[in-house]
Amino acid sequence: MDCFKTLSSHSWIYPTVILCLFGFFSMMRPSEPFLIPYLSGPDKNLTSSEITNEILPVWTYSYLVLLLPVFILTDYVRYKPVIILQGISFIITWLLLLFGQGVKTMQVVEFFYGMVTATEVAYYAYIYSVVSPEHYQKVSGYCRSITLVAYTVASVLAQLLVSLANVSYFYLNVISLASVCVAFLFSLFLPMPKKSMFFHAKSNKEVQKPSNKNTVSDEPSKVTTQDGEEIPTSEIPTISGNLDGAPVNSPMPKNLVLSVFVQWFQDLKECYSSKRLFYWSLWWAFSTAGFNQILNYVQILWDYKAPSQSSFIYNGAVEAIATFGGAVTAFAVGYVKVNWDLLGELALAIFSIINAGSLFLMHYTTDIWACYAGYLIFKSSYMLLITIAVVRIPCVF
Repeated sequence: MDCFKTLSSHSWIYPTVILCLFGFFSMMRPSEPFLIPYLSGPDKNLTSSEITNEILPVWTYSYLVLLLPVFILTDYVRYKPVIILQGISFIITWLLLLFGQGVKTMQVVEFFYGMVTATEVAYYAYIYSVVSPEHYQKVSGYCRSITLVAYTVASVLAQLLVSLANVSYFYLNVISLASVCVAFLFSLFLPMPKKSMFFHAKSNKEVQKPSNKNTVSDEPSKVTTQDGEEIPTSEIPTISGNLDGAPVNSPMPKNLVLSVFVQWFQDLKECYSSKRLFYWSLWWAFSTAGFNQILNYVQILWDYKAPSQSSFIYNGAVEAIATFGGAVTAFAVGYVKVNWDLLGELALAIFSIINAGSLFLMHYTTDIWACYAGYLIFKSSYMLLITIAVVRIPCVF
């Protein structure tokens, strides 16, 4: 009871704890590193061609189609319902993975997983609507680091279960289903935000008290005319408007959705009038798209280099090391004494070249261990790059 009272007395602690628990269990999916061996194995018996050409692309296109409408819906319904939708999509995804059969069913799986990734925006945006600005940096670190920890733990657990306990891939998916069900239950306990960025922005602003110069005194004020006569200001006609002629207290537009789109268009036009910001955004978009594509197809490459049906694979261990290494490098950026204003773009260029080299290594090598090493370099470098890019945001703007 004392612990609950402590959480309740600090409005930012309770939602942060619940959101971190949701993030941990939603990412605690030990089946993830062994998805392709599971699909190509005796449980689903799908061919490599079916997985590569018919199943995995569904995630890419569904994610692309769902991203914008989900983003709009997220702000309109104030985050929590979309987080709950993400939890439901997780459950449907793993239920179909466990009990569905055939290419069509696996395509439906990829669609719902596209819904999962599209709704991630609610997880990262929710906390900013329920905590005060002085806690933003702290809670952002908690929410992002807990997902890396969960993914690392899940990958280690998966490798240990497969290597030491000889657990089948089916039961790894059972564990993943149980974990995402727990995450869904935690999403129900999140407090509902009272504000959002666009559709409910009016509630973000507190009614300000009038300043001293606008307060009405008990004795009416007077002004002196050119004839020397004093007249109370209450008798002077007032104009309810600004210098442009628009009413000061004009009502909100009737079509709120249209007004929000107009605001977005104006913000985009203003932001991307800067060439530096435009180029920086292009780099971010292409690097993120490339990273997602590598994550989506890297297990296909591993299975080609060392077939899971005839080789002992270490996908879980590689994913754990890559995630941990990326987290360490990203964490180190905050403590390294570097003038990012001077060297930021140079660092982005150098590590982008390193990433490209690691991809060439993964493609042309015939050794699975060299392929694993290339992936470790790629993922760690990408996380370092994204962290540097985030550090560079204030300079770009």
